[in-house]
Amino acid sequence: MIVTQKSLSRRTVLRGLGATVALPLLDAMVPALSAAARSVTAPVPRLAFFYVPNGMLPHNFHPQGNGGSDFDLTPVLGPLASYRDRMTVVTGLSNSGVVSPNEGGGVHTRAHGGWLNGILPKRTEGADIRAGKTIDQYAADKLGADTALRSLELTTESNYQVGNCENGYSCAYRNSTSWLTPTTPLPHERDPRVVFQRLFGDGGSVEARLAQMKTDRSILDSVTDSIHRLERKVGVHDRATVDEYLQSIRAIERRIQHTEETNTTTPLPAVDQPAGVPDDYEEHVGLLQDMLVLAFQADITRVSCMQMARETSGRTYPNIGVPEAHHTVSHHQQDPHNIAQYTKISQYQMGLFAKLVEKMRNTPDGDGTLLDQAILLHGAGMGDGDQHTPYNLPITLMGGGCGQLSGNRHLVYDMHTPFMNLGLTLLEKVGVKVDSISDSTGPLTGV
Repeated sequence: MIVTQKSLSRRTVLRGLGATVALPLLDAMVPALSAAARSVTAPVPRLAFFYVPNGMLPHNFHPQGNGGSDFDLTPVLGPLASYRDRMTVVTGLSNSGVVSPNEGGGVHTRAHGGWLNGILPKRTEGADIRAGKTIDQYAADKLGADTALRSLELTTESNYQVGNCENGYSCAYRNSTSWLTPTTPLPHERDPRVVFQRLFGDGGSVEARLAQMKTDRSILDSVTDSIHRLERKVGVHDRATVDEYLQSIRAIERRIQHTEETNTTTPLPAVDQPAGVPDDYEEHVGLLQDMLVLAFQADITRVSCMQMARETSGRTYPNIGVPEAHHTVSHHQQDPHNIAQYTKISQYQMGLFAKLVEKMRNTPDGDGTLLDQAILLHGAGMGDGDQHTPYNLPITLMGGGCGQLSGNRHLVYDMHTPFMNLGLTLLEKVGVKVDSISDSTGPLTGV
């Protein structure tokens, strides 16, 4: 790191007409050899959750053995092989707080709505919904206090479903994985264009910002003067860092614009889609994940929750040889064909997650990388989708957590250890103290 006598504020932004572009951590933000330098360069934790629906086949996810570092990767974990040094696989945790023998149907809704809070959702089709504040929002209470966005909620599926979605349960429980309060589910955004505006728009209504961005002019064009002024203040290394970061923003802009142009000129399916949402699932996931990386890199937010798909998702994946619906093959009933298709989908979604892990590992952040400072939890609200139970959940942790999390480990706990215990543990690792969440009995040992 270059030592300078002057410093920029960590909150320095590039401002233009209708745009505010936050910056990554630069050398010029660090005062020379001072207490402030030690404070500014202290790693900043990030925490993110990634939800996949319909569970995973347990023996194709959980490694065999009693834990440790000498374990073989299962088929579902295979896509993360290159990042094993940052991977922790957890076996034995259950979300028993969402189980009720008196509730009958609605198991998918309960698994999804209670994933990050351990609370049995109230059965209702009306506005009197109730679940529980989620782990990510406990983290956002502290980590989001000094960022432009308290947290960032993303999804690949629309939130337009209302009313009864499953056996008398409101669709709200599956539309949202993140809950600010027991009665306030947070909307998850699907449209990359809207997410982009949340990250870089400044002032005005969402509609006005969207109208502005439908022109060919880049958002970066409006901050050109700010860029030139910044370049005169910083060194060669910082100029290169800023240039690479801005190129990433422009690249995302081009991809969004291309998607909108394609959606304008190419006939769409019968169901209308919001402008800016790619028809291709993999491209859609990639765009959302790339913007999450930018948001973390520029410290726009430090907390996120993303739905890779919503519970009972009937999405098909013909591109990987699975023309059947995900929900259908999750009811495998031990049929070899269904098991193979079910596992392919889990592998594919883990592979998309692996692309995010790779990008974060390749993105500098202070004296390390974004992956060094982050904790990412990838998992499902059910264990085996065929059994519809929230037991022995598939849980993968990635990242270093600012030195709080080690990799290359398989952690095995007694079956039915509360999943919320892991929630308390992760909160502790990012500096947030919570006494209990739902059925938690205390932080996990050994994580």
